[in-house]
Amino acid sequence: GASYRLDLPKELRARGLHPTFHASLLRPHFPNDDRRFPGRQFHQLPGFGEQPREWAVERIISHAGKGVDAEFEVQWTTGDVTWAPYRDVQHLQALGEYFEALGIAHARQL
Repeated sequence: GASYRLDLPKELRARGLHPTFHASLLRPHFPNDDRRFPGRQFHQLPGFGEQPREWAVERIISHAGKGVDAEFEVQWTTGDVTWAPYRDVQHLQALGEYFEALGIAHARQL
């Protein structure tokens, strides 16, 4: 099949990303409009750029589901809001604070 070798940024090569992709996985690149989608420039992504930084969780807003199968709505310090499964947030201080606000001690009580 048709495969293409891309000239990847050094940050991606350092993470072990292989530069060869099958044509079916490639799409045209359209630069990000930072006015419409702020925070998506390459240097703003966590772990990339000159001074990599981690995005911190501001708080957990809500949840859907029950027990350890629940998904949690996470607000990041960047202002973004995403959903994450319990296994991805179980270690966060923000989850403990969320449980405390609900008056529970563990996800089993959701």
